[in-house]
Amino acid sequence: MATPGDRATLDIWAKRTGMSERSLARLTVRETGMSFGSWRQQLMVMLAVGRLAEGVAIQQVAADLGYESVPSFVTMFRKTLGAAPGRYMAARQAG
Repeated sequence: MATPGDRATLDIWAKRTGMSERSLARLTVRETGMSFGSWRQQLMVMLAVGRLAEGVAIQQVAADLGYESVPSFVTMFRKTLGAAPGRYMAARQAG
C-alpha cells in the first residue's frame, strides 16, 4: 500500500513475504474477501480518488500508481467506477 506504483505480481509478493503463491492467494481472499488482483485494483481506485480529490492531475496520479499510460489508467477507473476520472470527480463535487 505504501508503494502503489510497484506492479509486482502475486508470485513476486509471495517470494517477498516468504510464502507460496497459493498461500498468499488464499490469505488475501480470507482477509479481504477478494482476489489479489481485485484487491490491488480496489486499492488503486481508492488511492486515485483520494489523490484526485486533493487536486493532483490525472497524468500524475496515473504515473504515481504505476500505469504506463493515462488511457490505461482511465480505462481501469471507468470500468471500476462507471465514469472517467474527470467526470467522476466533477459529479462527486457537485453532489
